[in-house]
Amino acid sequence: MNFGIDRLLADPALRAPIQRKRVALLAHPASVTRDLTHSLDALMACGLNVTAAFGPQHGLRGDKQDNMVESPDFTDPVHGIPVFSLYGEVRRPSGQSMGTFDTILVDLQDVGCRIYTFVTTLLYVLEAAAAHGKAVWVLDRPNPAGRPVEGLTLREGWESFVGAGPMPMRHGLTLGEMCHWFVEQFRLDVDYRVIQMEGWRPDEGPGFGWPPSRVWINPSPNAANLNMARCYAGTVMLEGTTLSEGRGTTRPLELFGAPDIDARALIAEMHRIAPEWLGGCALRAIAFEPTFHKHVGKLCNGVHVHAEGSAYDHAAFKPWRLQALAFKALRALSPDYDLWRDFPYEYEIGKLAIDVINGSPLLREWIDEAAAEPGDLDAVANADEVSWREQVRPLLLY
Repeated sequence: MNFGIDRLLADPALRAPIQRKRVALLAHPASVTRDLTHSLDALMACGLNVTAAFGPQHGLRGDKQDNMVESPDFTDPVHGIPVFSLYGEVRRPSGQSMGTFDTILVDLQDVGCRIYTFVTTLLYVLEAAAAHGKAVWVLDRPNPAGRPVEGLTLREGWESFVGAGPMPMRHGLTLGEMCHWFVEQFRLDVDYRVIQMEGWRPDEGPGFGWPPSRVWINPSPNAANLNMARCYAGTVMLEGTTLSEGRGTTRPLELFGAPDIDARALIAEMHRIAPEWLGGCALRAIAFEPTFHKHVGKLCNGVHVHAEGSAYDHAAFKPWRLQALAFKALRALSPDYDLWRDFPYEYEIGKLAIDVINGSPLLREWIDEAAAEPGDLDAVANADEVSWREQVRPLLLY
């Protein structure tokens, strides 16, 4: 199969409209061609006039580890062009950087989750392009989590850098399809184009979104493999808790734990409360010691979520519900557990991080309410999921 960048490089007719334009590239380490050449190098080699580059959160080079760790602007040492950070002094392209190009190519590998900030960066680029009369081309890439939709829709007033608009946590779209939705949802008057993929079949195994013929490259430092991408719509919520999400281990955002929990008891309680939310994966009690971040240097008891191997069922796996269930089970076992982390999250002040992540307090309130049942959360989430599927069905490209 061919990604958007592969098609653009292979077809001079596709490139013709920008052949005489000044071109910028928004990219990160996973922005590579079929033969693993970085898109910036490949675009330069094919003769386009690339005059600037942009990096999202974690940077063009992917060197920044954590949230709220900013990247500076710099000059590319190979090509001598300016590289502007969209996760530094600014989140939106500035007037100065917008003056360096006519068309910006967006070539970002996403993981299919609202909170993964490349989604919001795409919206900000579209809005800036509309304001400055620039063109945006999205070079489409797979959604490795595939088409399943899951989670509560972000509520009005909860927009943030990890919540670009009223979409569920696991949105099921590619960035190209999300581009169409942004233009429609926010009524953007912008010159844009999506260079579609060829041969992407998100409903086919074994990849179910990620083609096995393509090498996985981390789009951000902790997005280490396909299992992480599948789990992320659930495990990202751990960033709003005192539990470790595995940063400082070799399998971040695939596991969770803390020194003071009983992993076996937690798994048993999850099965007692809502076994129907645990399908399509295997849960394994583990021990780990983070080398940095939460609980650094302490032995943690935890759970590893395996959405891989013979246990994986793409249609049955529900990472958002699974992680919500883990919190609910912990509350049942230890009602007074200090679970919610109270700190600025992605520059949002005065709101609990778990609420910013979920786009409302609804999930936290369900977890903290002892009498709330799985069916209560299902009723709200199911309605949101059905509504989203209907809304985006006309925008699907594959």
